[in-house]
Amino acid sequence: MTLVHDVPIRPVAVTELEPVIGPGRYSELVTAAAALRGRLGQRIIWNVNSTAVGGGVAEMLRVLVAYAEGLGIAVRWAVISGDPEFFAITKRLHNQIHGQFGAAGLVGPADAGHYEQVLAANADELVKMVHSGDIVLLHDPQTAGLTDALVRAGALVIWRCHIGVDFSSDVTRAAWDFLRPYLASVHGFVFSRQQYVPAWVPPPLTRIIPPSIDPFSAKNEYLDPDTVRAILATIGVLAGGVPQVSGHFTRHDGTTGEVTQAASVVVGETRPGPADAVVVQVSRWDKLKDMPGVMHGFAEYVAPGADGYLMLVGPEVSEVADDPEGSLVFDDCVAQWRRLPMPTRERILLVTLPLDDIEENAATVNAIQRHARVIVQKSLAEGFGLTVAEGMWKARPVIGSAVGGIKDQIAEGTGILLPDPADLAAFGAHVRLLLDHPGEADQMGRAGQERVAEHYLGDRHLLQYAELFGTVLGPEDHP
Repeated sequence: MTLVHDVPIRPVAVTELEPVIGPGRYSELVTAAAALRGRLGQRIIWNVNSTAVGGGVAEMLRVLVAYAEGLGIAVRWAVISGDPEFFAITKRLHNQIHGQFGAAGLVGPADAGHYEQVLAANADELVKMVHSGDIVLLHDPQTAGLTDALVRAGALVIWRCHIGVDFSSDVTRAAWDFLRPYLASVHGFVFSRQQYVPAWVPPPLTRIIPPSIDPFSAKNEYLDPDTVRAILATIGVLAGGVPQVSGHFTRHDGTTGEVTQAASVVVGETRPGPADAVVVQVSRWDKLKDMPGVMHGFAEYVAPGADGYLMLVGPEVSEVADDPEGSLVFDDCVAQWRRLPMPTRERILLVTLPLDDIEENAATVNAIQRHARVIVQKSLAEGFGLTVAEGMWKARPVIGSAVGGIKDQIAEGTGILLPDPADLAAFGAHVRLLLDHPGEADQMGRAGQERVAEHYLGDRHLLQYAELFGTVLGPEDHP
C-alpha cells in the first residue's frame, strides 16, 4: 500500500493578482521568483503534510503551490499517511501545544515508538521521491519525525509550525520536549508568530511568516447576492423555495462549477429567510474552536433580545482524516443543542459540509460568509485563524477572540477582539451591537477588507518564502 501521495495542483498565473496588489507589489514578486528559479536550478521544493483536505494548512498549500508553479518554480506537494493511533497521538500534541490536554494524558516516551514507526514507513517512500539538494518544507507535528531520514538523503529540511500559544506551561513544554529531538537536524524553522517560537529554537534559523488568503479562490472570489442565496437554498440552510438561478462559482482551472450537494443540517422546524440576520462561525469541529461556547453565548445573550439566527458550520467529520476528535466535538454540540429551549433551538443551525469536492465546499463556505451579518471566531486558542481574514476580506464585521494570530489580524476599527473568550455575556453584547447598528458594522467590514488587502494576501507570503529558501540554499557562487 502506498503511504505517500502526490497532490496534483494546476498552475495559476500570478497576473491575476496584479489588479489587487498593484504594479509595485506585483513587480517585486515576479523579480523575486526569477531570482529563486536561478538559485534552485534542478532542485525541487517539496511541501509535506498529513492531509490534502480540511483545515487552513491544506487550503493554503493548494493556493501557494498553484501560484509557485505559475511563477515557474518547481514545487510538489506530498501527503503522508497514518493509522488512527498515530493521528490520536498527533492530535494530543496539537492540543498540548495549545496548552490543553485530556483524559489520555500528556504525549511522552510511551508514544514515541508508534509515532516513529509510522513516520519511518512514510520516510522510506519519501526519500525515493526527494533528491539530494531538494528543499523539503515539513508542516506541523505530524511530519517532524521525517526530518532525519530526509537530511540523510541530502535534502534541505525546513519545519513549518502553524500552531502555538503565547505562553509556556508544563503542558506546552511536554509537547515541545517530545518534538525537539526529531527537529535537531533541520536547516530552518518557520512559525506564524514570534510568540510561538520555543526558547530552544535558534533565532538565526527562524523565520516568522503569517498565513495568507487567495482573493480569487472559490472560497474568496466575489459572489453576487443572487448566487449566494442560490447556494444557501441548494445546501438546505435557507428558506424560500427553489432558487431561480444556479449556484455557480469559478474553479481553480478557470472552468465554472456549481454547488449541487446538500449539507447535513441539524435544525429545528424553521430556517432563516433571505432577509433574516445570520451570525456565522466556520471552523473545524475542534474543542479549541469553542463551537458550544458560541452556541450558548448566542442562546443566552443574543436570542432573547434580538432577531436572527446562528449557523455553526464545519466539515463533514468523517472526511477529515487527521482529526479523530472531530466527531466527538460535533456529537457534543448536537447533544447540547438538543437541551436548549425549543424557541431558541429553532434559531440555531449546526451544519456539516461535504469535502469530496474541495472547491464546491470552498464556494459553499464563501456563500455562507457573504450572507452573514456578523462573522465570529470565538476560539479558546488559535494558531492563526484564517477564517478571520476570510470574513474581513468579504467586508463583514468580525468578532474574534484575543488569542494567537487573531490578535494580529484584527486592528482597532477593523473588527472586535474579545479579551476573554469565556465571557459569553461580553460576546453576546458585541454581537447585539453589530446587529443593532448596521452602519457601524458596514464601516468596520470595509476597514477589515482594506487591512487584509494590505497584509494577508499571497504575494507577501510567497516573497517571505523566497527569501527563506534563498537563505537555506546558502551564499551564491560567483565566478
